[in-house]
Amino acid sequence: MNRSSNPPFRSFLIIIGPGLLVAATGVGAGDLSTAAFTGNKLGVTILWVVLLGAFLKFVLNEGLARWQLATGQTLLEGAVIRLGPVVSFVFLPYLLLWSFFVGSALISACGVAMHAIFPVFDQASQGKIFFGIIHSVVGVVLVLLGGFVLFEKVMNVCIIFMFFCALLTAAIVCESWEAVVIGLLLPRIPQLGSGGLGWTMALMGGVGGTLTVLCYGYWMREKGRTDVSELRTCRLDLGFAYAATAIFGVSMVIIGSTIQVEGTGASLIIDLADKLEASLGTVGRWLFLIGAWGAIFSSLLGVWQSVPYVFADFWDLIKAKDRDLTYAREVDTSSFSYRGYLFAIAIIPMLGLFFGFKQVQKIYAVFGSMFMPFLAIVLLILNSRSVWVGRHRNRVITVVVLIVILAIFVFFGYLQLRKKLGI
Repeated sequence: MNRSSNPPFRSFLIIIGPGLLVAATGVGAGDLSTAAFTGNKLGVTILWVVLLGAFLKFVLNEGLARWQLATGQTLLEGAVIRLGPVVSFVFLPYLLLWSFFVGSALISACGVAMHAIFPVFDQASQGKIFFGIIHSVVGVVLVLLGGFVLFEKVMNVCIIFMFFCALLTAAIVCESWEAVVIGLLLPRIPQLGSGGLGWTMALMGGVGGTLTVLCYGYWMREKGRTDVSELRTCRLDLGFAYAATAIFGVSMVIIGSTIQVEGTGASLIIDLADKLEASLGTVGRWLFLIGAWGAIFSSLLGVWQSVPYVFADFWDLIKAKDRDLTYAREVDTSSFSYRGYLFAIAIIPMLGLFFGFKQVQKIYAVFGSMFMPFLAIVLLILNSRSVWVGRHRNRVITVVVLIVILAIFVFFGYLQLRKKLGI
């Protein structure tokens, strides 16, 4: 194919395609709500956590892509086949609990965003329930009817809106750029003894997705990336995705630091829109509301489309009696396991609509962050053996970063345990 038939910008979009899906899926729920709440609680002094979280997710996702291109297996397939039944015993309960908490957070966030756009209910909590249910149902319909092609187009439109709106809003409401620079460069955890540590973990876990990191492997297959020669393309793709994610997360912490969130937090998006309206007028308010809705709904749509991949892949693995270590299996999106889990993740978490929005967001982010050390351990084991990945084994610097990920979360967990026990 000559260059004239494939313009540079189109080629760039093809390269960053799966990465944009990762960014759009992780950003909507993790960054918009958790980052804003953390900014409101701790201020811009915590901005360094956004950069650290995005970098750690890049390292984890790069390792996943490297394993899949070198072996032809998704990371989940490799873990289940190579590491034995203990993976199945740990992963399945985690997946089920993660799906409930994340599904609840996404449905709730979509309801809050749409109520901000159409405040037809007297109370925000009522609008959250009604619109949240509607969004969950619409997400299922789009996944079933549109397939991957429609899914990718909708996600690309949503991510353009959400990044533009977040950056514009942050630039307008920022109260001190000097404080922002200090917050990015000087690691500190304010209010350590009064919830600061929990919100720090929530922010680090929420930046760029959690278990949805696994979904990158399935999107790679959808785009036809199966050869190890495409590893450089995946690294560029992921680098762009997590740089954009970090910028968005920083923007949302800045915005959250200027807004006083009251009650359960269901009025968060309305508060942010009112702040923007004071500077840009009605047009600015509506641009933000639409962009915020796009960010959250793209995250819901991404989870609804991709997490059933994970469950269907896992379900087929544990049912298989003869596990071929070389055959790259494809997940059938028309199978009962895929569609059954799609309906389950869209319906059961609706129970979370009857809890406080702010608390649901925090539980989801903290619970999601638990996946990072689990993933680090798997990558340390699988990608360190030349017999499995050949010359694409972990380098020394990668091993160090993965160990740092483990150390960070073990340390945070120890501090949290001490706090609970009053030691």
